Amino acid sequence: MQTESITEKDRKLALQCMSCPMCKKARIKQRGLIFWFVKKLESGICPACKAYEKVYGRKAHEPIPESSEIK
Repeated sequence: MQTESITEKDRKLALQCMSCPMCKKARIKQRGLIFWFVKKLESGICPACKAYEKVYGRKAHEPIPESSEIK
């Protein structure tokens, strides 16, 4: 299985997703209209959300793991 390489453009778009108010709120709250919107439309429309998934290995609506979970 061949994986795609992560480009500098992907990293910039992923950072854009990290600072996006809608995606940020969806990651924090995990419920509501904004969460639903990001969850349903992230992979089909938004290039920043696609890049976020490619770079970080999780969807834009999924919460960021706490440092205690990463070991």
